[in-house]
Amino acid sequence: MLRGIHLTLLVGPAVPLPAPKPIMDALQGVTVTSAAGSQSGFQLTFAVNPHSPLHTLLLLAGGQVPWLRVMLVVTINGQPSVLMDGLVTHQEVTGSNDPGASTLTVSGKDLSIAMDQQEFSGLPYPAMPAEARVALMIAKYAIFGMIPVVIPALFSDLPIPTDRIPVQQGTDLQYILKLAKDVGYVFYVEPGPAPGTNIAYWGPEVKVGPPQPALNIGMDAHSNCEGLSFKFNNEGRTLPIVYIQNALSKVAIPLPIPDVSLLNPPLALMPPLPKSIQFMNDTAKLSPLAALSKGLAKAAGSSEVVTASGSLDVLRYGRPLKARSLVGVRGAGISFDGLYYVKSVTSTLKAGEFKQSFSLTRNGLVSTLPRVPV
Repeated sequence: MLRGIHLTLLVGPAVPLPAPKPIMDALQGVTVTSAAGSQSGFQLTFAVNPHSPLHTLLLLAGGQVPWLRVMLVVTINGQPSVLMDGLVTHQEVTGSNDPGASTLTVSGKDLSIAMDQQEFSGLPYPAMPAEARVALMIAKYAIFGMIPVVIPALFSDLPIPTDRIPVQQGTDLQYILKLAKDVGYVFYVEPGPAPGTNIAYWGPEVKVGPPQPALNIGMDAHSNCEGLSFKFNNEGRTLPIVYIQNALSKVAIPLPIPDVSLLNPPLALMPPLPKSIQFMNDTAKLSPLAALSKGLAKAAGSSEVVTASGSLDVLRYGRPLKARSLVGVRGAGISFDGLYYVKSVTSTLKAGEFKQSFSLTRNGLVSTLPRVPV
């Protein structure tokens, strides 16, 4: 790999071990994708020949071991960072008549895929709010080093056992994602902070905290982006209105829902006005807390009107850019400078380079900060 960058590959069943030298020598490239709103994934490409030990070490192991775990750790200037911790989902061999041109491609997803293997439909959770159900489901996967970080819902609806008992629908992952969607939350499994541990996060999409080093464009020697483009589109901007039914009069009361919360503050001074109003008529049948949760979820989904995409060289940037956190942008002009939320990052490692392509989002124009942190 590049000078100053070292890649460590660990492979094994439940507890992965450093890959043998034949595997590392055959490794041609690594691609890791991390994105808010979807599972992270990885792809490893190896050079193979008919006598390659990879046929035994990976193909046979993948067929005999139900969960083959892969961990990728990148060390940059002495600072390790867990790039991926996941499970192999499929493998593919591409043959070639040219000597040494055949390849083995190993693909997989993050450890949340382990939560999507077994259905538990009908499992009851009496007198348990959504966050308690989520924590109980995550606890099953402690063998993978999953550390639950569960944030109670802003408007928690605690079911009374004499009234109703919630039951699980589908796999653990399907049910957790449904519970998150109902209250406007997200769920994902993020590798780290230490190798072998993972954060299983269920809560609001947090857009606060210390930003990553700024992305600089058009600043000569200080530029660290290879390209950065911006787009403004507010066609889908809506103002949701939920209906809360009065228990005595049975009259439905309309209530507009803003898209701002303590964990999702505005990142721009000029958020666009909604182009339409969406009446959520189905919320009148829900409890007031459940109706407000659905309204907040809908409002958050239409607020991101500014998007940016670009690429960078990690060695020049100084560290891997991480998704689901903030980053500053400088040199793009008054409309687009400022803080952004990193929506997705795709990392590509191969001999001689470590690059990343990324996408950013924001809820308006003009920075809320007088100066973007370096």
